[in-house]
Amino acid sequence: MLHHVSLGTSDLARARAFYDPVMRELGLSRTLDVDEAVGYGAGITVFSLNLPADGGAATPGNGVHIAFEVEARASVEAFFRVAIASGGSADGAPGLRPEYDPHYYAAFVRDPDGNKIEALTFAAA
Repeated sequence: MLHHVSLGTSDLARARAFYDPVMRELGLSRTLDVDEAVGYGAGITVFSLNLPADGGAATPGNGVHIAFEVEARASVEAFFRVAIASGGSADGAPGLRPEYDPHYYAAFVRDPDGNKIEALTFAAA
């Protein structure tokens, strides 16, 4: 059973500035804010950004991404707009991904540390 997912960051202030509006768009709010981590959830922390415990540089994993399911295509589009406006970079504009499923509508972005996140829905509109 999945409890939470954590990604590395080199700069918590920058991570907060990016993820606060992006997570708000996904219906999540800040649930954890300590010297070495910031977390988001709806009650409990389900997603967090942490300074690496070994003190090394944070690096994104090759092939790793975190997907958040939303209820409507408009929510995928809003996620993408807010992420780009908050300092993220596009890694797949909103659109259908029929190679996954005929109704799979998603957008992919990279956060300021290079971590890849996605919003998706199977809704028709």
